[in-house]
Amino acid sequence: AGSISLLQLAVFSLKDGINFKKSPDDGKCYIIYKENGELKACKNQCKHQGGLFIKDIEDLDGRTVRCTKHYWKLNVSTMQYVNPPDSFTQDELDVVKTDDGGLQLEEVIAWDPWSVDPQEPQELQEGEVTVTYLTHACMELQLGGKKMIFDPWLTGPAFARGWWLLHEPPADSMERLCMADLIYISHMHSDHLSYPTLKSLSATRPDVPIYVGDTSRPVFWMLEKSQVQLTNINVVPFGIWQNIDEHLRFMILKDEVHPEMDTCIIVEYKGHMILNTVDCTRPNYGRLPHNVDLMMSDFAGGASGFPMTFSGGKYTESWKADFIKNERKKLMNYKAQLVKSLQPKIYCPFAGYFVEAHPSDRYIKETNTKNKAEELNALIKKSAPGITTWTPKPGAVLDLALALMSPSRKAITDPPSGTNIYKDSWDFDLYVDELNRAITAEIFKHKSWIQFYYNWAGFKNYDLVVRVIETDEDFIPIDNGYNYLVDFMDLSFPTQRPTREHPYEEIKNRIGVMRHVVKNGLLWDDLYIGFQNRLSREPDVYHHRFWNHFQTELPVAGPDWDLFLQQVPSYQRSAEPQGIQTKSGSACTLS
Repeated sequence: AGSISLLQLAVFSLKDGINFKKSPDDGKCYIIYKENGELKACKNQCKHQGGLFIKDIEDLDGRTVRCTKHYWKLNVSTMQYVNPPDSFTQDELDVVKTDDGGLQLEEVIAWDPWSVDPQEPQELQEGEVTVTYLTHACMELQLGGKKMIFDPWLTGPAFARGWWLLHEPPADSMERLCMADLIYISHMHSDHLSYPTLKSLSATRPDVPIYVGDTSRPVFWMLEKSQVQLTNINVVPFGIWQNIDEHLRFMILKDEVHPEMDTCIIVEYKGHMILNTVDCTRPNYGRLPHNVDLMMSDFAGGASGFPMTFSGGKYTESWKADFIKNERKKLMNYKAQLVKSLQPKIYCPFAGYFVEAHPSDRYIKETNTKNKAEELNALIKKSAPGITTWTPKPGAVLDLALALMSPSRKAITDPPSGTNIYKDSWDFDLYVDELNRAITAEIFKHKSWIQFYYNWAGFKNYDLVVRVIETDEDFIPIDNGYNYLVDFMDLSFPTQRPTREHPYEEIKNRIGVMRHVVKNGLLWDDLYIGFQNRLSREPDVYHHRFWNHFQTELPVAGPDWDLFLQQVPSYQRSAEPQGIQTKSGSACTLS
C-alpha cells in the first residue's frame, strides 16, 4: 500500500476544515479534512480526469475544493462530488494514527498483477518481435510465430459519421487482419471496435480469436444487431495472465475512471513487456509496470463534443479556442509526465490519428485542434532524454531486438518513400446514405415513437427538461422534423416548458444520425463524440447522470419496434402523414 507519514508536529498543525498536504517522499498530494477531531483523507486528484484540486473561492463553509481541470467540485466532508451532481464518490484513504502520535494515510491499492509468475527477459533475435503501425490505434505485433493485432479500425467512419481515418492504412492491412492469430479490442467505442472493419474480417475469417476485457457493459453488446458473424470472442477476467504459447502471454487491466468500458493491455513475450494503455484515463488505479520495452498511449485530445458543439452563454469562439489550447497543453504535459514516471525504453503515441473529414464538419475540424505526436515526443525527449520515442507512420516497423541494442539506429523502418501517409479520400456517401435510410423508417410516421423510445431508455426521476430538435446537415431545424420536450422528472412529454424552476438543455441533432441511433437503440456517443449535435443549456451545468445513462447505460436489447407498430392503432396509421419531401430530398414527417 502507498502511504504518507505525517509527524506529530504536522498532526497538531492540521486546522479544522480542509488541509492540502504534500508527501515529502514522493511529492504526491493529499487533502485532509478535520472536523471535531475526526480526520478524513483522499488523494488530491480529481476522479474525472486526474486534475489537481485547489481552494474553492465560492465555498463558504470550508468543505469543497475545486478541480483546476474542468472545475468539478468535491465536498471533502462527505467525499461526494457536488458539481456535477450525482457523479462520483472520491476514494477515501485509511487514516491510521501511529504510536509516535503521527499519521499514516494508506491507500487501498490494486496490487501489481503482472508481477505474478515473473519471467526473466531472454535475448531476442533480429526480426523476432516487430511492431507495425497500421492506422489510429491499430498495431500489428509479430511475437515469435504469432501475430497479434490491436483495435482494428481500417475502413469506414467512427461515431456515426463524425470521425474518419487520418492515416491511409497500408494496402495489405485487411489481409494482415485476416491472418492474425489473435485480436485485442480494448473497448466498445467505434474507433476501436469498428463494425465496418469486422464485417470484412468476418467474411473471410469468422473464427479469428478476439479477446476483450470483462467490462460491466459487454464490448460486443451490439454484435447480434450488427449482423457481423464472429464466432470466437473471448471475454477474459482482469489482471490474470492469458497464456497463448510457451513464450507469449497477455493481461487485460481495467480503467478506474470508466470501469464499465475502458481497458488496456500488457503483452509479454520471453520476458519482454509491451504496455498499451489505449484510451484509459487511470489504468489499473494508476499502478502500471515500470521500464517496459515499449509503451504506447493516446495523446491527441479532441475526442469529445465539449466545448465545440456548445453554444450560448460563455461559449464564444474565443473562449472555446482558449479552452482547447489550455486543455491540450495540460494533456500533453500529463502524458509526458506519465511516460517519464514509467520510464519505458521506447514510447509511441498513437490512437489519436482521426480527422473530422466530412465537409459538413469543417467547423469542428478547424476548431478542434489536437496535439501532435512530434510535439509530445519532443517534450519527452527534453524531460527524459533516455527514452527513445517513435512517431509512427502507416506501415512503419519497429524491430524490438534492434531497438534494445544500443545505439539503436536502424530499429525503425519507415514506409517506402512515396507511400501515401495521409488519406485524401473517404467513402462519405456510402456511409452517410446508410445512416439517412433511417429517416424514412415506418416508426417515425407515428409521433408516439417518442414516448415508446424514452420509456425503453428508462431514465427518469431526475430534474432535467430536454428539448430535442431534428435538423439538417447545418443544424437548422427541419420544417417537418420532430421538435419535442422530455421532462425526466416524471418522464412526461409536455408541449411547453414546465412552470417549475428547472434545469434545461436544448439538443439539436442531425436527423439521419438521430433516427439511426433511435431505431437501433444505439448509445448517444454517436451523436455527442461524433459531433452530430449542438447543445445549449441553462444553467450551464453538466448533468452527469443523464449523459452517463445515454452514453453507457441504455438497455443492451434495443427497442422492440415491431411491438410498437402493432400497438399503433390502425386508424391512426392511415390518418398520419406519410412523410413529406424536404429540400434535402429525404422523406420527413410532421410532428
